[in-house]
Amino acid sequence: MADECFREPRLARIYDALDTDRGDLAPYLGTAEELGARRILDIGCGTGVFALLLAGRGAEVVGVDPAAASLDVARGKPGADRVRWIEGDATTLPALDVDLATMTANVAQAVTGPSAWQGTLSGAYEALRPGEHLVFETRDPARRAWREWDREHTHRIVDVPGTGAVESWCRVLDVSGPLVTFRWTYVFAADGEVLTSDSTLRFRERAEVEADLAGQGYELIEVRDAPDRAGREFVFVARRPGRVD
Repeated sequence: MADECFREPRLARIYDALDTDRGDLAPYLGTAEELGARRILDIGCGTGVFALLLAGRGAEVVGVDPAAASLDVARGKPGADRVRWIEGDATTLPALDVDLATMTANVAQAVTGPSAWQGTLSGAYEALRPGEHLVFETRDPARRAWREWDREHTHRIVDVPGTGAVESWCRVLDVSGPLVTFRWTYVFAADGEVLTSDSTLRFRERAEVEADLAGQGYELIEVRDAPDRAGREFVFVARRPGRVD
């Protein structure tokens, strides 16, 4: 199930305004161009930012996400008719035949259960044409990114057009092995409503991800550094073996 910040309509509508720095997407656009991908599956597409960037460059894009509220936001954006939007996840996809599958930002880490993770990798594998690629990122657990997920580092007030000022901050609720649970709090100045969104991310070791990919039949091509978070993330480039037509 998607977190409240994606499936609660009021939060979904302000998500883009609170997450304006999407410099992380530029490397994915570059990778799509590098691989010559023209048919792309965006797993965990959320409000459609990346899917629409791809479509604007002429790619044929499928965006899948379990949060209906986020997809409603995506469908209301300019150019949304150029993307095929699917409510669901990678385990419930129809037959596709794509050149590239992606999981940007926190998508891979948000799939916390082992069976759900294996199902996600398997679903992406089945969606890919033989010889084509899956690209996704995950934070390096050794960097312990959650140590800065507190009010001191995350508090801000943003004036959202059509909504007014929204105050937000994050705090960690629990760290249990590879699982980190945290809560975002949102305060709407216009009417004083307070909404919260709890999330859990799984911090996987590089060797664990490599083993999971191999177990689902992928060939690991490369593990890259994330240009926007140098030394803090792994970016996996894997391939479904086979001949490219």
